[in-house]
Amino acid sequence: MMTKEDVTELFANIAENAPWDLSQPLLWGYYFTNPASGPLEQAAALLAIQGYRPVELYQPELDDPAATPVWVLHVEKEEVHGVDSLHARNGELMQFAQEQKLASYDGMDVGPAGQDKDVPQF
Repeated sequence: MMTKEDVTELFANIAENAPWDLSQPLLWGYYFTNPASGPLEQAAALLAIQGYRPVELYQPELDDPAATPVWVLHVEKEEVHGVDSLHARNGELMQFAQEQKLASYDGMDVGPAGQDKDVPQF
């Protein structure tokens, strides 16, 4: 999980390099992994009830063909976060992953809300 220092650095990077107003909602993407897709499908349904929008459930291409395949669930939510609230959200989602017996909460990314999905994300 990202430490609070990591989150602080992320916000400093956004403030310095991205033309986004941190006081307005941004599009926060959250990622979970698991060796089987079924538990992630169930997690997506539970997260949707909590206001997250399921985006994609996929198997990424692995660099090592001998590596065990993994499934990734990507959900997103438009939210306003500060360092403390994002750090708390990461903790909540890590706990959710543990409760659902998923392999991991794999972190987050952020981009502008209401814009083209091709905009680079941090």
